[in-house]
Amino acid sequence: MAISKTWFSPFLICLVTLHLVESDTTMVINNMVENPSPSPLPPAIDCHAACNGRCQLSSRPNLCNRACGSCCERCNCVPSGTYGNYEECLCYANITTHGGRHKCP
Repeated sequence: MAISKTWFSPFLICLVTLHLVESDTTMVINNMVENPSPSPLPPAIDCHAACNGRCQLSSRPNLCNRACGSCCERCNCVPSGTYGNYEECLCYANITTHGGRHKCP
């Protein structure tokens, strides 16, 4: 009887410890499952078609398309219309040349 009493207390402590560790692991796994995954990136636009529309009235369409294309690749957007409307694409509006002028047409 003495042997069973000396082993009962450590056995009980081990069971309680295992239970606590298992419940903590379950909580961590549940928290990872409940967090939503980050939203996917927006779909890429067809920069060539968007810039053709933007530069259709330009007096220098090749230069306009080249500048528009590099801005579109960087920002993944092109404002509507042939001029202005920079508020639709702030990244496009904020790209400037070394002289401080708008790079994007």
